[in-house]
Amino acid sequence: MNRRIFIKTTGLVAGVSAISPSLGAETFVQNTKDGIIPAEVIKAIRARIKPVTAEERLLRIEHARKLMGENPEGTGKLDALLMEGGTSLNYFSGARWGRSERLFAMILPMKGEPFFIAPKFEESRAKEQTGNAQVYCWEENENPYELIAKVFKEKNFLNGTLGIEETTRYFVTENIQKIIPTLKIKSGTVVTAGCRGVKTAHEIELMQIANDIAAEVYKAAVKQLKEGMSENEFGNIISNLFNEFETPGGALVLFGEASAHPHGLVKEMRLKQNDIVLMDGGCEVEGYESDITRMAVFGTATDKMKKNFDIVRKAQDEGLKAAKPGVEACTVDAAARKIITDNGYGPGYKYFTHRLGHGIGMDGHEWYYLVGGNKYILNPGNMFSNEPGIYIPGEFGIRLEDEMLITETGAKLLLPQQSGLEKMF
Repeated sequence: MNRRIFIKTTGLVAGVSAISPSLGAETFVQNTKDGIIPAEVIKAIRARIKPVTAEERLLRIEHARKLMGENPEGTGKLDALLMEGGTSLNYFSGARWGRSERLFAMILPMKGEPFFIAPKFEESRAKEQTGNAQVYCWEENENPYELIAKVFKEKNFLNGTLGIEETTRYFVTENIQKIIPTLKIKSGTVVTAGCRGVKTAHEIELMQIANDIAAEVYKAAVKQLKEGMSENEFGNIISNLFNEFETPGGALVLFGEASAHPHGLVKEMRLKQNDIVLMDGGCEVEGYESDITRMAVFGTATDKMKKNFDIVRKAQDEGLKAAKPGVEACTVDAAARKIITDNGYGPGYKYFTHRLGHGIGMDGHEWYYLVGGNKYILNPGNMFSNEPGIYIPGEFGIRLEDEMLITETGAKLLLPQQSGLEKMF
């Protein structure tokens, strides 16, 4: 398993013994004892979770229709938007549907009600998930794209413009175009990113809860570090702690030299005294994800580790200051990168090897990206990771990652920043 794919993992191994006393565990842990999260903490956080309502999804559809009519990127209006099973379909409809060779799709017209294309033998399940929406079904010996053409003819779409959600597989687009050659096909990203890239107050609250859960899990997890344990063993402990909140989650865990590689190594590392410990992960709450990175040292941090932590923390601060409505995404990356370069870890991507941040919401990585060259103008409601790092091959890496919300006046992080290698929150 790729240890970076942490959101859907579940733990298999029970917790192990407490952290080395030399870590100063009392500075890491606020609400935990011996690596156990109190039941009252779990109950209080879970009580804040409120599901997304049907009314909220109707507002999302109306927002999508507005963007389909305006199409601010200047490529002309869209008459309808098509999406396969996946995150965008769940965002607009609430349906959770995987992908296979059998086409299941939602079509959202600019005018009129959304409808679905589904295999006939899946009709009951499709109707169960889509409520009162119209479901058009095709038998196993029929061509679903001919069914789409038939429905489009009924709805006078054959000469219209169809937006395609960006993760839709090529063969779906290709087959639609073959069957309906008069149809104009364009990217639908202006709609999906335009809707999903700006979070509502409820979406922000769900992400805040996911972050709060991750904070509690990390605080408890560090108390269970033990010399000789593997990265996977510690990762399983973290996953088990997320399971206590009934939220799927986990973390990429890197020990020692592996932390110098942002997504780790194939080789499994075991924990040694004075190793860096990097935890990068989060969980999912009602479909919304958290993604934070915290650092620790199993033993005593070197002066170089402390110095580099301070540089990375200052870079995160500068990125936070630069992020505000009306500025370009590339400006935020540049502000953080300058700090790292000015402190001897440049030029460019030599030691800070990745972009400053990615959008986050229902997907761990989504629109938009804080990276050089990206001219996207930040808007209130955008949510990004803010994750500068310094990676020194053969030694160690330092990365701090927090989720950052663009507000009306600037930006704020969802969690308190890590203030030092001796204090995680």
